[in-house]
Amino acid sequence: MNQEIISPLEWQANKNAPRRWQNYWTWLSIPLALALFLAVWQAIIALNQYPEFLLPSPGAVLNSLIENWQNGILPRHLSISLFQVGIGFSIAFGFASVSGYALAKSPLVEKIISPYLVASQAVPLVALGPLIIIWIGTGIWQNALVAALVAFFPMLVNTLIGIRGIRDEYRQVMHSYSASRWQVLTKLEIPAALPIFLGGVRVGITLSVVGVTVVELLWADRGLGFLLNFSRGNLNTPLVFATVVVLAAMALVLYGLVVVIEKISIPNRREK
Repeated sequence: MNQEIISPLEWQANKNAPRRWQNYWTWLSIPLALALFLAVWQAIIALNQYPEFLLPSPGAVLNSLIENWQNGILPRHLSISLFQVGIGFSIAFGFASVSGYALAKSPLVEKIISPYLVASQAVPLVALGPLIIIWIGTGIWQNALVAALVAFFPMLVNTLIGIRGIRDEYRQVMHSYSASRWQVLTKLEIPAALPIFLGGVRVGITLSVVGVTVVELLWADRGLGFLLNFSRGNLNTPLVFATVVVLAAMALVLYGLVVVIEKISIPNRREK
């Protein structure tokens, strides 16, 4: 009985075929889900005859988005919010990396400080607003500081967990080869903790957007959060939806940048 001989390349191609189809379907499902959502949205408006100030149609939101983008309103407020997010995230990133590494190296200090860090996360941002205004005033840099406070904790925790998760045997091997502290840090600790740390960065960049938006809603006179307040006060509901779309797009782009950096930094990591 003759059996067809399959080359290793053909066997590997047949093995990867289901995964490729799964990837195609995953990417195809995203625009299909969006189209279904828009169709349901339009159908609800058509059936209930909602006025535009209550629930605008997808077409009205798109027109408002294009109009306010072309006249420069959305780009101007987007650039301000994006600047605040970038500054706040950078501050949180730096402090979380350094303090998380220091706490991971000193369990005693971590036990002393961690209750206060956890308790600080239980205080709502709205409650801190009046204190921030009294102590440092309002403005772009103050808004960025609030974003840093919001994004700091998850990156700190992931840094601590990533460093603590490195097995002592690996450090002993490094020390047996007379590795310096710098070599242990760059050759072992950073690469080993990077996947967990970047998971915290994903959360941190998203929380930076949330933090900036909240403070802009509370007291800012510029930015996308301010534009939300302004359009809501003028019953310009299409602009409210358009601003939300821009906010969501900004968060998705920033999150996507972190994912790209993660794929470049950890090229052999397998996605489940």
